[in-house]
Amino acid sequence: MSTQTAQALKDLADAKALMASALQRLSGDIPAGHAACKAMLIEAVSEDVAREQIHCAHSLRATGAHKLTQDSLQNITEAGLDPTMEQLEAAEGRTTTGRTHFKDAKGLMVHWLGIALGTASTRLVQADCLIGGVDDAGQPIAAWLPELAEEFEGRNLDPRLVASTALKLHSARKDLGEGTAGEAKKQELQDQATAFLRAEPKTARKHINDLISQIKSGQRPMKALLDEIGIFKRGMRKGLVEYLLRVLPSQDAYVQAFFTRLGNPATAAGNRQGLKDAEAQFTGQEASDWDDGETKPEWAREDADSEQELSDSKENRATGQGEPGQWEDLKPERRRLVGFMALLMTDRKPTGSQPEEIPGLARAQVSIILNWEKMQQQASSFAVTSAGTPLSPGETRAALCNAGIYPLVLNSKSLPLDLGRTQRFFSKAQGRAIRAAYRGCSYPGCSMPAEQCEIDHLDPWEKGGRTDIKSADLNCLIHHPARHCGLFHAVKVPGSRPMVLLPPELDPEQKLRFNTYFMTPDQASAANTLAEEATRQWRAGLIEVEIVEP
Repeated sequence: MSTQTAQALKDLADAKALMASALQRLSGDIPAGHAACKAMLIEAVSEDVAREQIHCAHSLRATGAHKLTQDSLQNITEAGLDPTMEQLEAAEGRTTTGRTHFKDAKGLMVHWLGIALGTASTRLVQADCLIGGVDDAGQPIAAWLPELAEEFEGRNLDPRLVASTALKLHSARKDLGEGTAGEAKKQELQDQATAFLRAEPKTARKHINDLISQIKSGQRPMKALLDEIGIFKRGMRKGLVEYLLRVLPSQDAYVQAFFTRLGNPATAAGNRQGLKDAEAQFTGQEASDWDDGETKPEWAREDADSEQELSDSKENRATGQGEPGQWEDLKPERRRLVGFMALLMTDRKPTGSQPEEIPGLARAQVSIILNWEKMQQQASSFAVTSAGTPLSPGETRAALCNAGIYPLVLNSKSLPLDLGRTQRFFSKAQGRAIRAAYRGCSYPGCSMPAEQCEIDHLDPWEKGGRTDIKSADLNCLIHHPARHCGLFHAVKVPGSRPMVLLPPELDPEQKLRFNTYFMTPDQASAANTLAEEATRQWRAGLIEVEIVEP
């Protein structure tokens, strides 16, 4: 066995040298296809390395490597990264029961291998979850998350994603409780996490984070939450004053809606030059020459009543025909601060003006989506904001009493909002319903929210298409033209919102998919199940689907 492991280590050292030589030859100018091939191979190697780093942490602990004698460590150090077979056989080493340099495996990793303390701790926790541990008597302990352990050793998922998921689930270990009930909760959480990883790895991390947040917040009474919300001043750092903001989920809906208005340059509140003028009061930078609303360009006015005018203004900006100097390099974080300062500085509404007409001053409009069946059953989770944030029954009732809230009860009947062939562009009412129902771009994994997406006609108007909700989808400014270029396809499925079919080079399995990024974990799980069932029936010829032409 000693000779076999020594030979394997020699092969590993030779592979490292061979890889270094190959990378040196690939460091210059290479064809585009070879660059892509190199990147693919490097990512595959990185996955194997990430998996083995956790295995190494487990091996160091399981073998008691921190108890190696000084001579043994010296032999390993002298062998280095280009060892001979004789050196490797001598490096087998021996352990001692006496005093050593390192207290435990973590100490060996930190002080001998030079691994950061936090990284070493993380790898050992991940080893506990995905490989197993060792008790005080040196006996092996089974992996804490056996289902994720199988995925970690398999080749279908990125082990780095599985490892980070295991770490996230481990963070909720104390919140799951003890005994049979705690084991049941752990099993349910592991099942849900594994299902998300298998269905859509791109959005799995978000849904798993939401699951953990629900577990941790679900056991906290409202009083405990209220005790921790607020704006906290953290002090001066690097010439800037830092604040920490903590809000309730229902308050977050207003914050997100406010940011959305500021992020839309088609509104007066979000126009870039107006925001620059507002910030000039603090920075002294040059402002614009707009004296009043009449001098503003069309894209900065908010008098458009249809998607057509907004679309035209977007096209003008994209082609450079709009007003120059729109401060397009303004970062979202900075834009939000300017808008917040505009709120603080505006003590009253100007005569004859609406708040939206002031640059940086946006009136929040929040859509709350209600599940009619759950609401009738008095379930605890029947409301969610259009951004995908779940609300408690108390928060929902309070929010619906306020102005600026649009409650939308959605079902499968969209006839009252359908326009057929009466007009080409979607109305505001239709746009609000579509954005509330779909919440964001249709492309799987895309995080662009609905307010920054365009409504996409799946039935071309020029070919007799209707302006109906069932014939519409949402796509961002990147994926809208991508669909029309044939880079992916929208798919109409009976009894469902449109799904997406990615090209074979991105999805060899050719599965129908939803973008679940803006859904709650429960909604995402149901959507993934629906997509899998639709894919199965489609392949079996049990349902007819329409793959929309570009």
